[in-house]
Amino acid sequence: RLSDLITGFVDPNAEEDMAPTATHIGSELSAEEIADDDEEDEEDGADDSADDDNSIDPELARQKFVELREQYEITRNAIKTNGRRHAKSAAETRNLSDVFKQFRLVPKQFDYLVNSMRAMMDRVRAQERLIMKLCVEISKMPKKNFVTLFAGNETSESWFKAALAMNKPWSEKLHEVDDDVHRSLQKLQQIEEETGLTIEQMKDINRRMSIGEAKARRAKKEMVEANLRLVISIAKKYTNRGLQFLDLIQEGNIGLMKAVDKFEYRRGYKFSTYATWWIRQAITRSIADQARTIRIPVHMIETINKLNRISRQMLQEMGREPTPEELAERMLMPEDKIRKVLKISKEPISMETPIGDDEDSHLGDFIEDTTLELPLDSATSESLRSATHDVLAGLTAREAKVLRMRFGIDMNTDHTLEEVGKQFDVTRERIRQIEAKALRKLRHPSRSEVLRSFLDD
Repeated sequence: RLSDLITGFVDPNAEEDMAPTATHIGSELSAEEIADDDEEDEEDGADDSADDDNSIDPELARQKFVELREQYEITRNAIKTNGRRHAKSAAETRNLSDVFKQFRLVPKQFDYLVNSMRAMMDRVRAQERLIMKLCVEISKMPKKNFVTLFAGNETSESWFKAALAMNKPWSEKLHEVDDDVHRSLQKLQQIEEETGLTIEQMKDINRRMSIGEAKARRAKKEMVEANLRLVISIAKKYTNRGLQFLDLIQEGNIGLMKAVDKFEYRRGYKFSTYATWWIRQAITRSIADQARTIRIPVHMIETINKLNRISRQMLQEMGREPTPEELAERMLMPEDKIRKVLKISKEPISMETPIGDDEDSHLGDFIEDTTLELPLDSATSESLRSATHDVLAGLTAREAKVLRMRFGIDMNTDHTLEEVGKQFDVTRERIRQIEAKALRKLRHPSRSEVLRSFLDD
């Protein structure tokens, strides 16, 4: 797709339009945040990409690519015929550069070119470090002599032959690493063939890239610092929504840095207009993600906000709180979904929330603990237990034991007549008779009056 390569073309005659479109150069954001941001853009920007394709004239794009291809072939033939250092080759290379500068690359393509150059330089530096290690550390060649001979002759074998011919104490040791040095020199020559550039030219390009990135970093830092007051003014509108004011400012600063990375001055809009959108988005997303104890997805937060807004409107219209049925009809949503949203939207409250002006008592102190027994019930149970023991003490030991086992008093469970009979080694009928006799005694007014008071309560 065309929009995956370029965002448009620049006028080669307009000097200010020659700046590259690189959003991530000198970014204040971390690599992880940039990667996450790019993923969000890919998800949210599918329609924008289609619009970009429509904004680029396909016929103009075809002409530009044909022009680039033709100039590339001319430059390639000139280098092949005359060599890269020839004046004609240099002139054609400049022409190719001028044609290529007309393409306004998307950030990913620009980053790809920069990273490719860096990868080549990493390979060059790895071989140079290996050669220096072989000559300086292993062969004990003085570093000053090595730098004098090696600089500017990276791929030539002449410097190494000159070092061997110096008849110094370390010259003999260089013979031992001869094969390894030649192998590294061949790899450097191979890199030159792959890139079509000399090592010196590659280093010059890398140096200019580093200088440009340093300038971009400084410029972006100044731009961020100049707009910090904008973040504060926007963050003030989002206080009392679950996040501290300083946290809102911090999230807004992240949005500001994204805005600085992505701002395109050629579109003709003010930076503050563009940055406000990014700052507001960063703050609202952070509130949705972090403000609640139980995280709710962003899309559900939007539904809750819409529900609250419509609920307030209906309250003003009707003078009372709207029912879920009325909200469902107004919002064109199923009633069960409205009830679910209302349930989700309830804010959790801390048990440590202070109550009153003195703040000595907390909300948790006023909430009933249903797992604990009330003092009145505990006292009643203890009195009943004591009265039961006193009443049973008036019976014979056998009668008291039979009643305890039959009704499970001071035991884990009650027992059947047969189980009690086995305990006393008598029949079921005998146990029933003992139980009936004991209960008759307990029904006597002198004993039953104590227990009847608990029954009345």
